[in-house]
Order: sequence, then C-alpha cells, then structure tokens
Amino acid sequence: MAYETILYDKDPDDKFATITINRPDKLNAMNKTVVREIDAAVAEAGADPEVNALILTGAGRAFSAGYDLQGGDFDVDFDFWVEDMTENAQALMNIWDAPIPVIAAVNGYALAGALELVMACDLAIAADTAKFGEPEVRHNSGPPALMMPWLLATRDVRWLMYTGDTVDAAEALRMHLVNRVVPADALMDKAKMLARKLARKLARMPVPALKYTKKSINNQQMIAGIKASFDYNITAIAGLHVTKQGNEWMKMLGKMTLKEYLDFRDGPFRGLDV
Repeated sequence: MAYETILYDKDPDDKFATITINRPDKLNAMNKTVVREIDAAVAEAGADPEVNALILTGAGRAFSAGYDLQGGDFDVDFDFWVEDMTENAQALMNIWDAPIPVIAAVNGYALAGALELVMACDLAIAADTAKFGEPEVRHNSGPPALMMPWLLATRDVRWLMYTGDTVDAAEALRMHLVNRVVPADALMDKAKMLARKLARKLARMPVPALKYTKKSINNQQMIAGIKASFDYNITAIAGLHVTKQGNEWMKMLGKMTLKEYLDFRDGPFRGLDV
C-alpha cells in the first residue's frame, strides 16, 4: 500500500517493520490522513506473517507535536467532535489491540495526541532530548483517549492533565511513560536492537502464544473498564470543546497564526514551573 504522510518499511533481515510519521516540516503534526495511514499500516503489519514486531517513530526533530491545529474548520458542533474523537480513539485502540508488540521510538516532542499514541504502544524508548506533555488543556481541550490513568500513578496523571506542563525524558522514565532513555544519536539503533530481539524471540516460539498472551493482558484492562473510560472521555471532551470558552478558543485559532496562538496560550504560564 502506498502512503502519503508516513513511511512503512520492513526490515530485510528480521521480522519487524517501522512506521515513520513523515511530516518533519510540521514536526510530524497529525492530521486525519496521518491518523488513517498509521491505522492502515498497523493493520497491514498485524496481518503480515512476516512481521512479528513494529516500531513507531517520527522523521526529523520530533516524534510528533500532536494533532495539526492548522487548516481545520473549528466552528463545529458536539456531534462533529464525538465523531472526530471516536475515530481518533479507535485508531489508538487498534494499536493497543494489535496482535504484535508495538514499540514507540520517541525523538523530540511527543505532545497531546502524540503522547496518547506513545502510550497506546506496548513499549517505549525515548531519546534523552524527548519532551512529553498534554498542553492542549491550556486551550480548553483534552486527549482523544485517556490512556494515561492506565499507565501512570494518579498523582502524575493529575499533574500532567491539570497543568499542561511538559516533562523531559528522565521524568517520563520516572513516571513510567517510557521503558528506557538513550542518547539521542543512538535512539533508532537502540529501538531496532530491541525490535530485533523481540522478533528473534517471536521466531522461536509459536506465534499464537504471543497473540493470546497479549489478548489476556489486554483483557485485564478491558474488564477493569478501559473501553468504557475511552467512551466517557470522548463525550466529556466533545462537550468541553463546545462550552462557551471552548468556542472562544476555537474562534481564536481561526484568527491567529499557530505561533501567535501558542504564544497566547502558553504566555500566562511562563515562569510558573515548580
């Protein structure tokens, strides 16, 4: 399958593939095409008997700065937001539910929807220059899904979701957002090494064993309510977007450049890091 906004490459030697978000000029900001192409590539990898592990990363200076805030029509109603966020949340669930291990290799920023993308993966390796956060709360928005409470301690979840702060790779490691931190120039080599080890292990055992073990682990979260949590979050954040303040923020986005908008959003919080 040909892709427009991502690269999909199968390793010539080992049974793994790499998805690279390929919009480096926009810090790999995710529009609908990116979301749909990642979803299609994850499905392609999961259906391929020659792919037993998958790496997800970004081209250039960032993993992804999150959802693309430019060029959209934000004068929309509640039903639009429910439909939009349902599609985004389902794409994340499809990564979480993929029949093969998915490894996030995080270079640079992983913000907002992109942080959800990282958290939907089974494992995550970060460059020591990586930055993580949910800054969209500062412009009256929220994540398309709610993976964070399923990975992090509640105190850390509240900190990130209440403040919109970004944290560095060392703090992300402490919070268990990532499994390993490596020097930036070694990121992809380290991630590929891990994927190769996983692929070799997978090649030496019955593939159904891994498939159903992952299903069993995921089932624990299903029983605990992860799908119901996603569904509630879609309704709550869709409602948030159409509140009076939500509408005001969306109108400002249509009137400002992205730089002006982000400066306006983040300006009141400068100097308040604790």
